[in-house]
Amino acid sequence: MAKNYENDELVVLKNDGGEEIKLIEIAGIALESGYYAILQPVELLEGMEEDEALVFEVETTDEGDDKYTIVLDDDVVDAVFEEYYRLLDEAEEQE
Repeated sequence: MAKNYENDELVVLKNDGGEEIKLIEIAGIALESGYYAILQPVELLEGMEEDEALVFEVETTDEGDDKYTIVLDDDVVDAVFEEYYRLLDEAEEQE
């Protein structure tokens, strides 16, 4: 199923083979250890379930561009999602 996203929500990254992968930014999460983005592929990637997302550390290069590095440390991934769910709960309580 094709999803329609605003261009400002899309992040386009290249894999090791130079192929572009389009991802939608679900959330940006600031932790003491850095800034992270929760990204979900627009088209399902091999080995991923439809509702799965990936965590990337986002750093700014000297040129002012965002550099995305996938996070493989389970403790960091867990901390990012824990903060994401905490923020969701907080937003729901304010409604």
